[in-house]
Parts: sequence; C-alpha cells; structure tokens
Amino acid sequence: MAEKPRVKLPKDAKKGEVIQIKTLIAHVMETGLRKDPGGKVIPRKIINKFTCEFNGKPVFSVDIEPAVAANPYLQFSAKVEESGIFRFTWVDDDGTVTTADEKITVS
Repeated sequence: MAEKPRVKLPKDAKKGEVIQIKTLIAHVMETGLRKDPGGKVIPRKIINKFTCEFNGKPVFSVDIEPAVAANPYLQFSAKVEESGIFRFTWVDDDGTVTTADEKITVS
C-alpha cells in the first residue's frame, strides 16, 4: 500500500492538555476516473478509512473519498488525560491495513 506513515505529536503533555496530531502517508490515491495513455481506465485505489485510537478508545475517524489528493495529510486535536499509546490505522480499497503507534507521557 504505502511507505511507513509519518506521525507527529508531542512526546509528553500535561493532564487535560489538548494536543495537535499530524499524519501523512505516501499513497497514490487513484480515483478510478483517469485513463492511462492507452485509454484504459486506471483502477481506483484509495485509502478509504482512517482511524485513531488512544489506549484502545476511539479518538478520531474519517471515511476518505476519491477527491482527496495523493499522500493524504490529516491534522486533528485530542485531549489527553493519561499516558498511553495512540494507534493510527489507514485502510486501502484492497483491504491493506497500515498502522503506526506513538507513545505519549502525561504528567
């Protein structure tokens, strides 16, 4: 599907702090509407779902449509109350799942 995704968030935060999370994944995001030089339709291949969980609980989820550009970048906020692990998941049309985990320490 894609290369290792890039995720950026603070390594530590204060209890109750709202943090910014940024993600970027390299992916062609082919819409299925374009044709190759020979006139054949290039098959659709997009990341259609992204989720973020913190310590197993949902934080952010989005269904992605073909209009999203290649190499989708997502930015969102989350309030942290405890130390733990964020798990990021990208799901491709062909069922390929890419995940990344990031720890944060809350004081």
